[in-house]
Amino acid sequence: MTTQTQMVVKTEYRIPAATRPGYVSLTVADLERQMFFYQDMIGLKILRQEGAYADLGAGREVLLRLTEMPNARRLRGTTGLYHFAILLPSRRELARVVRRLFERQYRNYPTDHIMTKTTYLDDPEGNNIELYADTPEDGTMGVINGVFQARRKNGSLSDGREALDVEALFRELAPGDRTDTGMPPETRIGHFHLYVADLDETLQFYHGLLGFDDMGLSHDVQMGMVSAGGYHHHIGFNTWIGAGAPPAPTGSLGMRYFTFVLPGQSDLDRLMEHVRQAGLMPEQNEAGWALRDPSRNLIVFSVP
Repeated sequence: MTTQTQMVVKTEYRIPAATRPGYVSLTVADLERQMFFYQDMIGLKILRQEGAYADLGAGREVLLRLTEMPNARRLRGTTGLYHFAILLPSRRELARVVRRLFERQYRNYPTDHIMTKTTYLDDPEGNNIELYADTPEDGTMGVINGVFQARRKNGSLSDGREALDVEALFRELAPGDRTDTGMPPETRIGHFHLYVADLDETLQFYHGLLGFDDMGLSHDVQMGMVSAGGYHHHIGFNTWIGAGAPPAPTGSLGMRYFTFVLPGQSDLDRLMEHVRQAGLMPEQNEAGWALRDPSRNLIVFSVP
């Protein structure tokens, strides 16, 4: 979670800097309840609904895909999704959604990561969501030489997990700002954070093979980060549920896959040729070309 691009370690293949997160696909037990939550509480809108499927977003792009399996159950202690993070375009828009959560007394956890302002909450089926705005003007946060550090703009250190000054955030709102409106169309997925079985294997897959930037790994806090284009992180990963954790059984509640969008078809073709030469066999699914990381998390690559 650092903006210092000089920390990026170079490898032979680099994923294009303009590569960006796409959407997350979740298996849910109750589609209607989940759709209502993401519309009413989060502020997304339904882009498409057909049978057991629904796509939601803020503008035209899909940010969340829901697939209903009524008998699906959640198994704890497995690899998979820790949280997906929705990036708001400004503090003001973050303030709008956080105030809505407060007004409706929905439990959430406003947190100051210094270089981001955020809140965390669970949906009705236990999927964790981060809502955040980038605030690099307030300082930095990241892993430097294997040590996790957060530093305010005045140079003082922070643990990076301070309680957010909610009153200061709400001062971003103008008189008459409504809280019952949807998220602005500029809203997008900012990053995904995964539970994994092994930190080093995960870094080798995402950085060494797929060519994401290595934004730091700390065995001390059991967490690592990678990105495209030097962003603080597009993928976070941790072993907080235990090293060697197994994947969730097929059909469990939670993440089916997450997607990344490459700039163009030639970029996608080059990446797929690269992974084939490395001995992997990507498969096509509904969203694009799919690969499983060493912890069996499914990442899918596509083009706009």
